[in-house]
This record gives sequence, C-alpha cells and structure tokens, in this order.
Amino acid sequence: MKDKRRVVKSLKDRLAARHNISIAEVDDLDHRQAATLAMAMVANQARYVEGALSKIVDEVRATASASLLDYEIELL
Repeated sequence: MKDKRRVVKSLKDRLAARHNISIAEVDDLDHRQAATLAMAMVANQARYVEGALSKIVDEVRATASASLLDYEIELL
C-alpha cells in the first residue's frame, strides 16, 4: 500500500501543480494495484477545459509508474 500511496500522491501533486486542477482519489482506496482519480477544472471556455483535460490524459498515459485503463471527460 505504501508504494501505491507514493505513486498516487506523486501523480496527483504533479498534475495539480502543472495544470491548476483539483484532484482526488475517489475509489479503489483499498485496492493494492488500482486507483480511481477525479479531476475538476473551472474556466469560462469549454474548449479550453477540454483541451487541458486531454493534455492531462496524455501526460498520465506517458507516466511510466502508472497505466491509464479508462477515462471520461464530462463538461457541465
């Protein structure tokens, strides 16, 4: 569990700092090899948010210590 916490915390901290988003682990808290993260971003242009979130997805995919299995972008 310590390894998971280290990887998840590192990823969350890096993404929050680089992209000015709110991010939290919302599911799979007791699962040793999985984490479900939720991110939120507020802006006045939906296009900007969608582009920024797509860049975040690409960054997570490029992370060697994590594998992205699925994602969903929802604009409200």
